[in-house]
Amino acid sequence: MPPLSLDLSTTVIALLISGASFVAWFFSMLAGGGSPFILIPLLSVLLGTQAVAPVITTGLLIGNTQRSLFFWREIDWRVTAWYLPGCLAGSMLGAWIFAWVQVDWLQILLGVALLGMVANYWLSKVLNWSDRPFPIPAWYFLPVAFLNSIGSALIGSTGPIMNPMYFSYGLEKEAMIATKASNKAFLHIFKLLSYTVLGVLRPEYIGYGLLIGLGAVPANLLGKWVLERISNEQFQQMVYAFVAVSGVVMIWEQRSWFLAW
Repeated sequence: MPPLSLDLSTTVIALLISGASFVAWFFSMLAGGGSPFILIPLLSVLLGTQAVAPVITTGLLIGNTQRSLFFWREIDWRVTAWYLPGCLAGSMLGAWIFAWVQVDWLQILLGVALLGMVANYWLSKVLNWSDRPFPIPAWYFLPVAFLNSIGSALIGSTGPIMNPMYFSYGLEKEAMIATKASNKAFLHIFKLLSYTVLGVLRPEYIGYGLLIGLGAVPANLLGKWVLERISNEQFQQMVYAFVAVSGVVMIWEQRSWFLAW
């Protein structure tokens, strides 16, 4: 894909990426994440699959950094301190085994896990269980971040797999969004460093990534305004609705794996 220029085709691509970025970041603010599910398919069509990882990583770094700055005072730094070492080690291990591991079954497993989390959430409502049936300490984020980062490196994105864990720890609305955004920002820094070392971070990829980051600015502002006006219960319902959709999409994308069996 050529670098950004002023010709019509590139202008159209830039507008499509910016517009999709705005939509993705706005809804991800209200759903606790998930912008890659909107952006990755579009980037694959417009730029090719090879460009997706470095472009999306650049854009997500910018968007998550800005989002964490919006809610800086809400970040739970204990969670981030435990998250970082697991994230770094998991990213390195996942990148190392990426070349030879068959991961179709992993995406299906993650999809089933997401649907299981949603079922547990709604059962807790129907049976009047506690809102936090399994409260967890901060150190749990170290091993879970390690496993999550391996999965992210292998299949590109693990979706909102950790969202229920943030709720179980006790984070709500702005605190959950802020802490998750700061953790993701560090994760994308690690990924960009890896792409730079491997020589796959081209200048045009940075340009397209900047478009995603710029689209995130107004979307995060609007999302922040809406988030302040909804209740914790409404926020959790939207997050778990997105978790359910993500689980179905993950399984559906690997339907050929079932057909092969």
